[in-house]
Amino acid sequence: MPFPGGLWWLLCCRQGFTLLRRDYGDADREADGEAEEEEEASFELRAQGDQGSLEVSLSQPTRSNSGSERSLLVAEEMRSLIVEKGPGPVDDDPDALVKGWLQREVRGGVKTPWIRPRKYWFVLTPDSLDYYSSNEKGARRLGSLVLTSLCSVLWPDKQTYKETGYWSVTVFGRKHCYRLYTEHLNEAVHWVCAVQKVIDSKAPVQTPTQLLMRDVEEHCGSPEVLEQIYRCNPILRYTSSPLYAPLLPFSYGSLDQSAPSPRSYTTLRDEAVKLFNSLQQLESERDPVPLMQGVLQTCLDLPPLVDEIYCQLVKQTTEPPAPGGQSDLHYWQLLTCMSCTFLPSPPVLRFLRFHLDRTESRFPTSEMAKYACFIREALGKTKGRECVPSLEEILVLMRRQEMICTVHCPGAPACSVAISSHTTAEEVARELVSRLGLSQSPNLFALYEQSRRREQPVGNATLLADVLTSLAGEEQDPPCRLCFKHYGFLDTDNVPRDSLEFALLFEQAHEMVLRGYVPTSEETLQTLAALRLQSLNSDFSTHAPFPRLEELFPPCVLHARLPPPRHRPPPKCRGARLRAGLLAGGLWGQALAKQRAERDQRLRGRLREEGASTMAAILEKWKLLQGMGRPEAMAAYVALVREWPGFGSTLFDVDLRVSALGAVPQRLWLGIGAKAVSLYKPGEPEPLDSFCYGRISSFGASDSSTFRLSVEDRDLLFETSQVDEIAQLLNTYLTSAGAQRPPRPHEPAATSPPAPPGPPQGLCPTPVSRPHRPPVGSFHS
Repeated sequence: MPFPGGLWWLLCCRQGFTLLRRDYGDADREADGEAEEEEEASFELRAQGDQGSLEVSLSQPTRSNSGSERSLLVAEEMRSLIVEKGPGPVDDDPDALVKGWLQREVRGGVKTPWIRPRKYWFVLTPDSLDYYSSNEKGARRLGSLVLTSLCSVLWPDKQTYKETGYWSVTVFGRKHCYRLYTEHLNEAVHWVCAVQKVIDSKAPVQTPTQLLMRDVEEHCGSPEVLEQIYRCNPILRYTSSPLYAPLLPFSYGSLDQSAPSPRSYTTLRDEAVKLFNSLQQLESERDPVPLMQGVLQTCLDLPPLVDEIYCQLVKQTTEPPAPGGQSDLHYWQLLTCMSCTFLPSPPVLRFLRFHLDRTESRFPTSEMAKYACFIREALGKTKGRECVPSLEEILVLMRRQEMICTVHCPGAPACSVAISSHTTAEEVARELVSRLGLSQSPNLFALYEQSRRREQPVGNATLLADVLTSLAGEEQDPPCRLCFKHYGFLDTDNVPRDSLEFALLFEQAHEMVLRGYVPTSEETLQTLAALRLQSLNSDFSTHAPFPRLEELFPPCVLHARLPPPRHRPPPKCRGARLRAGLLAGGLWGQALAKQRAERDQRLRGRLREEGASTMAAILEKWKLLQGMGRPEAMAAYVALVREWPGFGSTLFDVDLRVSALGAVPQRLWLGIGAKAVSLYKPGEPEPLDSFCYGRISSFGASDSSTFRLSVEDRDLLFETSQVDEIAQLLNTYLTSAGAQRPPRPHEPAATSPPAPPGPPQGLCPTPVSRPHRPPVGSFHS
């Protein structure tokens, strides 16, 4: 039976009113809820200019649903922040700074393209950002975002405009975030600048913890007042309850995730609360080391959280339920690791030192007092770390002990050096120079990170703990190691043959030969390999251990004997490329792969044959060295290498980009010596050109991969990945010789200050300071 027309009209009206109530009534209730929650959430913050009692009497921020409790909390804390506004005429509001129509994102955070955002009338005042249902007199205020110094605003995003067709303005408050949209960029920029200006005008907000830290510092000489402060303010003491807000103020808003990081983070406030939950897990952890390392890694990734973690640890170690118990010591152990990794800000540092003194005075002979003493000493040495402590270092710090660092010395037994989290490469180099009897040597020494593929000097001020952590994270076979060797040669002729330094010189010369940095004939290379065998095994014997050929003879020479691979030029036309691609994916491609495998197998067989013939020639020369002792073999080896004019120089592989030398190959060797800088063609014994230091007017880095060398009236630009190493070595030789430092690029030579005299005996040369990498750590004995 069909419905009458009037009944249809009644049903349609009812459905329409239901939709209107859902769209407007619910939005009004939600907006009112936002304003109430915004007021409730700000109770733990207080403006800096507010005057109140010294006793804050707060445990930690807790959530309350009672209206009476909410009013009591908001009454005092938000009296100066929230301006009561009625439904007055919004157009005539004298406090309005900016007002206009903006579109707000629908609730849920997803802008659907088929639903246009609703427009609201927004009014920016010196205290808040309010929005109304319309711009008419008596319009209802739907929501308000209180603006404090912790709020933040994001600039319009071009990506959002491409996706939605609107320019966005995002304002972050403590509990809520307003995402506003407009079709005009200039309007969005105007709102952003106005909101940011209001935020900048606000006084800094301080939390109760900060106020109490200041009170503790002011009354540190009055034990009675201090005890009353700690007794009346549970927020300073240990708690087993969760933390709902950080102890220190943090700006609202999401983090900048543009920097690459293996971990994704939310806001600083949320991360601070999560870290407190992690700290509470330490109490029951049987193995707390991984959790401690995770907390340290978060602090390294998010430096603003360092002060927060220090305050949380001070809170949890103040009047715990079981002082000196296992759970309490876990907090002290993490505090020890923090003190060896991060340095807090001055206010937090003063509060931390007061806490250490208070603990030592209350428990003078306890484990807590020992940790407090260790932490105080560590804070005086900590300057910041590049890596978080490794698991092994954390275990050592938990026992308040030193680590043992193994340094390998070519031609000498490995040395074990006791280091702490603050020991630098310079300090270890000094100790090794003294221990190995190299104090009278004029040459330079340094620590190196050494592996099969690379070798680079360790920075002079670099912490050895960071080096060991980075080396432990690299999985290689054989593993990377720390090595002590020559850094620069000032005098190689007067090194005694029976000294340890001569053994280091011999091993370093052999490394240069194996890397192909000693251009000489194959006959000489075979003789050097025979002398190496004689120094290792004495006279020839079939039972003597034979090293691998690549440990005696440069592999690059054997590979140079093989025929170069033939490369077919790629087809030029598109049809030929298409046919080649189709053939490569079918049977023809399988045949090509089989041919390549057969060719590689033939090349490996040819390489084995060349290696066998070379080893046979080396053995014949070894037999001729019958009766030669190890010192004589080492001396003969060094004498043969010294015949090359570039011996004693450090070679760097560079590409010459701009040069006035004429037809010079692009790939060159840049040799840095004690007296001159030379350019070599790889494999050629004689230099293409050589420049004494008196001809060099300036040098330095043009960018991260370009080294500039100015010689008289010409500039040489070298493409290299070792810009810092080249600049540091040049500066070291100039400093050791007592010469004047050449001016850096774009620096007039006449205005450069005179260089200081040469370093005294036993001191390191002055390093070159570079912003993105520590200077190279060389040691002048």
